Amino acid sequence: KEALAKGDVTAQVSLQPALKFNGGGHINHTIFWTNLSPNGGGEPKGELMEAIKRDFGSFANFKEKLTAVSVGVQGSGWGWLGYNKEQGRLQIAACANQDPLQGTTGLIPLLGIDVWEHAYYLQYKNVRPDYLKAIWNV
Repeated sequence: KEALAKGDVTAQVSLQPALKFNGGGHINHTIFWTNLSPNGGGEPKGELMEAIKRDFGSFANFKEKLTAVSVGVQGSGWGWLGYNKEQGRLQIAACANQDPLQGTTGLIPLLGIDVWEHAYYLQYKNVRPDYLKAIWNV
């Protein structure tokens, strides 16, 4: 805040990594926890399902693609379903670490899958594919 008030661009730039990591972590986890449910699983309905069918052919194709992108994240990060406003369609993306989807890709986040080991290590050890198979049930 002080750097902004003083117009200190160097100080502002030096704060960006911490803002991206901590702010992105807050944004990403807020979306993640909101999307989970003990009674979850199954396929969406309504407009979201129609958009998935239009952009991926079927829910099964969408699920397979998002899972593959999420498994492929190197180290820590996220697999995402986002909305591309410019193209008017859904899009799958991955982000490293805590990078927020909209801030790094311009996509509006709809569903995020946390693929940091802290999300699954106690239950799934280091077997990310097993965690990703199970995440579709919550």
